[in-house]
Order: sequence, then structure tokens, then C-alpha cells
Amino acid sequence: MDERRGNSTRLELKHLRCLVAIVDTGSFTDAALELGISQAAVSRNLLALEEILGVRLLHRTSRTVAPTTAGVQALARARPLLSGADELVTEAAAGYSHLHIGHAWSAFGRHTTEFQRRWHHGHPETELRLIRHNSSTGGLAEGLCDLAVIRAPLDLKPWSHAVVGHENRYLALASDDPWARRRSIRMGEIPGRTLAIDRRTGTTALNLWPEGERPAVEYTHDIDDWLAAIATGRCVGVTPQATAAQYRRDGITYRPLRDAQPVPVHLIWRRQDPHPATHAAVALAIDLYRENRQ
Repeated sequence: MDERRGNSTRLELKHLRCLVAIVDTGSFTDAALELGISQAAVSRNLLALEEILGVRLLHRTSRTVAPTTAGVQALARARPLLSGADELVTEAAAGYSHLHIGHAWSAFGRHTTEFQRRWHHGHPETELRLIRHNSSTGGLAEGLCDLAVIRAPLDLKPWSHAVVGHENRYLALASDDPWARRRSIRMGEIPGRTLAIDRRTGTTALNLWPEGERPAVEYTHDIDDWLAAIATGRCVGVTPQATAAQYRRDGITYRPLRDAQPVPVHLIWRRQDPHPATHAAVALAIDLYRENRQ
């Protein structure tokens, strides 16, 4: 028994595929047809798996095949492993047929829909997918995307990057706030209020105001938390125009900030092995921001 368990390092996916196929089809013959191999190969793979695990996996009669208790447990582990392996092969085969662009809050803001439309018409061979991920790199460091839209202050040294445009800053406030009746707000007025700030992915920092003239702060965890704090009326928020364009909410009003520096919008990507469509995506984003420059 110990000798057989010592062979566990030789476990292969083909062993698991045969076990699953036998149980799902109900016979060794049908399993062989489904897998495209001989019935003898199916039998050898099942025997090898039983030897590796050191247990009997199937009850066999002349008419039926049914899993043992150990077989049921093995099937429960085998199915997700095989599914994951198949997904890996599918993703690898797809290669560069998809372009994933990550963002923490609002992708390309008011340009997002037009970016998607133009990409679809200009690059039909590469499917575009936008992914929201609440991290400072919009999911790039986590391996979830090929490029990321970044507005928050970030050390860009580890990444290749390009500035694609700039966005004006807006003040977000509750719709019943007296300031909501005004056409615009000055940055110098904000220190009299409590400011909601997302330290991880937000674009607002206290150094936007002189030391000694800074607002009180309530820290939030993500865009939804930030919006909720503002909707209650206890906080206001400073944010790029993209947020105002993509996060229209009942109970929240956005007003331009007259004397605030605009926010640079970067696309960042990995220096090594960039997606072949990277430069096309950067060029399209630059064009859209340039066309709609105010």
C-alpha cells in the first residue's frame, strides 16, 4: 500500500479523464468512444489510477459500472481539476484574441462607450473586455488585464505607460446640499466640509490644499462606499470628470471645480511581453480625449 501511494507523483490528467468518462457514459466501451482511444487504454488508465491512489474506484459487473465510496470522492476532485485544465487550454489557445483593460473606477469616463464602439469596428479580431478591479493598478499587477486605466497617483517606474488625456475635477455632493444649486465650486471652499477620500484608488489627496487649510477627512474603501458617504450628506468628494460621467446616482450631484488642476489619465502595461494591440488602444484613447478636449 505504501509503495503504491508513493507513485502519486505520476498522476496524469488522462487517468482522471478516463475515470470521469467511464462513470458518465456507464461503460468502458462508451468511454473509449468518447475519448477517442481504445477500450484497453481506458482499462489501463483506470488501473493505473487505482494503483496510484491505492484504492478501488469502481464496482464492476457484467452490466453496470458504479463508483465506490472512494470513487465518488475521487470524482469530486477530478471534475474541477479537469475543468480548470480545459479552461487553461482554451485561454492559451485564444492567445491575443482578447484585450482586457482594467480600471479601478471608471474606465475612459464619458469616452468609454465610443472607445468600445470604435474598437469593435476597427479591431473585430480582438475582443475588448473592460474589467473593474479595486486596486491601485486596476488589476494589472494582479494579472487580470493587459492594460489598465490609471488616474490615482502611482509609481509608474515598474510599468510602461502613456498619458492619453486629462480630465477636469468635479465636486460630488448630496443633491439636497445648498451647494448643489450653484453652477461651480472653488477648491478653497472645500476645507469647510468633510471630504471622502479613497486612499487606495482615489485621485484626491490632502496636498491639493495648503498645509493648515485642509478639510476633515472620512476614508472610504471603494467607489460604492465613497458614493454612499456622499449621498448621506455628511461628506463631499473631489473626483475626475470620468466619475461624474459614469456614476450618475439618485441623490448625488456633480459640480465643476473652478480652480483645480486637471487629472492626468494614464494607460499602463507590463514592460515584458506587452499585448500586440497595446499601441492601438493607446492611440484610440488619445484620439478620443483630443477630439473632446474642452
